[in-house]
Amino acid sequence: MAWKNRGGSELNSRNLVSRKLTFILCICCFFAGVLFTDRMWTEPEAKGISKPTGIEAERLKLLADGCDTSKNVRRDSKDVMGEVSKTRDVIQTLDKTISNLEMELAAARAMQDSIVSGTPISDYLRLPEPVKKRKYLMVIGINTAFSSRRRRDSVRATWMPQGDKLKKLEEEKGIVMRFVIGHSATSGGILDRAIEAEEKKHGDFLRLEHIEGYLELSAKTKTYFTTAVALWDADFYVKVDDDVHVNIGTLGATLSRYQSKPRVYVGCMKSGPVLAHKGVRYHEPEHWKFGEEGNKYFRHATGQLYAISKDLATYISINQHVLHKYANEDVSLGSWFIGLDVEHIDDRRLCCGTPPDCEWKAQAGNICVASFDWSCSGICRSADRMKEVHKRCGEDKTAVWNASF
Repeated sequence: MAWKNRGGSELNSRNLVSRKLTFILCICCFFAGVLFTDRMWTEPEAKGISKPTGIEAERLKLLADGCDTSKNVRRDSKDVMGEVSKTRDVIQTLDKTISNLEMELAAARAMQDSIVSGTPISDYLRLPEPVKKRKYLMVIGINTAFSSRRRRDSVRATWMPQGDKLKKLEEEKGIVMRFVIGHSATSGGILDRAIEAEEKKHGDFLRLEHIEGYLELSAKTKTYFTTAVALWDADFYVKVDDDVHVNIGTLGATLSRYQSKPRVYVGCMKSGPVLAHKGVRYHEPEHWKFGEEGNKYFRHATGQLYAISKDLATYISINQHVLHKYANEDVSLGSWFIGLDVEHIDDRRLCCGTPPDCEWKAQAGNICVASFDWSCSGICRSADRMKEVHKRCGEDKTAVWNASF
């Protein structure tokens, strides 16, 4: 029994030590596991899920904190609109800068062509530097011919300022006005000498390096824009016939609305029939290019008066040698802009009829920019009737001087 008791007590003692040792080992293993986990374990990343960026983390934090983001959304919307507005301004500035560079390039090319061909540079290209850098609103070229002396005098007596007023119009309002004419087939002949004498008296001509002729109006138009854009840095270049009545102040106010747009083509847009039969007025020798007989032209401004922005005048100047000329000058101009990003402005005030049409509109407060008779493609017997049209349809004498462009 004694032996049995002793053996039992020894067995109990071992079991007690074994339980304590096991408990201590478990605790040690637990702490060792915790320590090992903190040092070695890294959170695995799920494939296809990217870690949030700093901005996203900030937004998540705002949401977690229960912040109201509606105000931020409104503020962000305003910021976006502000940035859009700034971007648009920058683009417009770049457009104008590009236009200026293109204009300088065109002038340089014209100078180079003169040097290469050995043609002497005309006196009108040798302008003082300050004049070249001056900014103008518009250049108005009044298309005329050698036989149109009475028409020119009727324009001078009505809507075209003379003498010091013409110069003042340029200096104060940025409006340049010139009768546009080339040379006769006989250089230095009686026709050229007559224009030279008229120029000495009035000083209101722009002479072109161009041989005059009715069938050469498309070529004359190209030469006019090329010359004008090289001489004057203007927002717009206008072509008008010498048998059309024009209200200069109203024209300036109309064009000034589009100063922020880089490529605009302003006039009374039309789409007349392509006349294929020979012998008729405005016959189109290249009618086959416009499809089947009876087709109409593409939209283009009527030739009595139209205006184009500086970018388009520069484009004509740079590409003058490859621009195709159709029989009709207004069709040619319209064709040059096909395929370009050009905004066509159809303004019917640029093609009002003569009294009573323009008179009624003036009395209603809607003064016309230009007036003429469609049946004559200008004012019928304009040399005799221009004063009457001006009296009944002309704007106030102070309109152009009081206008703010």
